[in-house]
Amino acid sequence: MPDVDRGSATAEFDRGPTASFAALLQQVPDPPVRDAFWFDWGPVFHRGRLDGSARVLIVASDPGPTERIAGRSLVGNAGQRVQGFLAKLGLTRSYVCLNAWAYAVHPSRALAMKERLGDPDQLAWRNAVFDRATDRTLQAVVAMGFMAQEAVRLWSGRPPVPLVEVPHPSSHDPAALLTAWRAAVTELRAVVTPDDDGDATGPNYGTEFRESDYGAVPRRDLPFGAPRFLGDDAWVRAQAGGPRNSVSRPSPDDEHTLIWKAPG
Repeated sequence: MPDVDRGSATAEFDRGPTASFAALLQQVPDPPVRDAFWFDWGPVFHRGRLDGSARVLIVASDPGPTERIAGRSLVGNAGQRVQGFLAKLGLTRSYVCLNAWAYAVHPSRALAMKERLGDPDQLAWRNAVFDRATDRTLQAVVAMGFMAQEAVRLWSGRPPVPLVEVPHPSSHDPAALLTAWRAAVTELRAVVTPDDDGDATGPNYGTEFRESDYGAVPRRDLPFGAPRFLGDDAWVRAQAGGPRNSVSRPSPDDEHTLIWKAPG
């Protein structure tokens, strides 16, 4: 078992939205079809900067089980791929990650729920969140997967910045994913200003995902009290043939049970 720091919270953590932003988030509509979602677990809204300082907006589809534990978007295996993607752009903090849906969608119902993104209540709330989370500092939007791409297409107030559409980080076609992400990194490096402590000159993606292509979710993106291993599943991926995430939904009670494993 790799040596993993299981320590308690650090001084750096995400303090969450302002009171006015929280009031907007609390207006999230219920899903249009409850049994198409893991509704009882509630919504998950964001990860990253909500203060308008984001240079890149990442839009994904919906939160997974790790995201429910963290209370933040894109924290599990897929989110750690996204963090590695951001690192290749030299971004360490100037980003925000949002979803097309705040509630987790059953994969078998995803295509049908894509058609409900335009429901008036869903559209108005989601666009208000997208508008509120971005400002003149925004330099690019990255829509990951078909759900995100439809949500961004419906965003009437999208700023006039480059839009890059790529497969979702959990795509089952790794070759297509890597090809698209490699091209996206090349395109975005030309328009996105790295953070002062970032490095946009490192290697791009190769022909397979390597552990170095992942990034641990920074402490500044997670709530106070999160254990240090949350957002860094390298220890899980090191187990050949095993799961990719430390949190899973067990069958048959995946509607109301999560299993969260700690290293050890």
